[in-house]
Amino acid sequence: MRSEEPAAPSRDVDPVDTRLAARLAELRAERGWSLDELAERSGVSRSTLSRAERARTSPTAALLNRLCHVYGRTMSQLLSEVEAEPAPLVRAADQPVWEDRASGFVRRSVSPPHTGLRGELVEGRLAAGADIAYDRPPVPGLEQHIWILDGALAVTASDVEHRLAAGDCLRLRVWGPTRFRCPGPGGARYVLAVVRP
Repeated sequence: MRSEEPAAPSRDVDPVDTRLAARLAELRAERGWSLDELAERSGVSRSTLSRAERARTSPTAALLNRLCHVYGRTMSQLLSEVEAEPAPLVRAADQPVWEDRASGFVRRSVSPPHTGLRGELVEGRLAAGADIAYDRPPVPGLEQHIWILDGALAVTASDVEHRLAAGDCLRLRVWGPTRFRCPGPGGARYVLAVVRP
């Protein structure tokens, strides 16, 4: 089998995207899957997967969610695998930030996954009008606590929409599709506590 060196992308590539691309390729290789097989398992086109694994595109939150489901990881677990080993104390300046520019979603891993711990904390920011739909949880039965710090957020789970305002907290286990929508007029900022089953 011929091994090809990926061509250098023509755009400025974020170092996190480069490490993420390499990790996605490693995860597929560890399972011995072709791009076609991964496309079939994830429902993502072969060309999109290829571009993501070569850092030709910055993956969206929805794409990463599908791949996390296939690989049995939370998004934070996947992102932590491309960062340095997390320390017990995570200073604000050291908290990894990832942005889905296409959807207006910014994700700060406040308390990244750590060996021996099942929980993690994420700060999410959605721009007004942002709408992110996940077709499945990355890990079925994932426990989530969504605490709104600023703005408003509409979260749909199990076909029920919950409208949340500053101070509200939604607690749920995720088994199926979910949707996070920021109705505006301003953006929304929230804490997401995630506990793996």
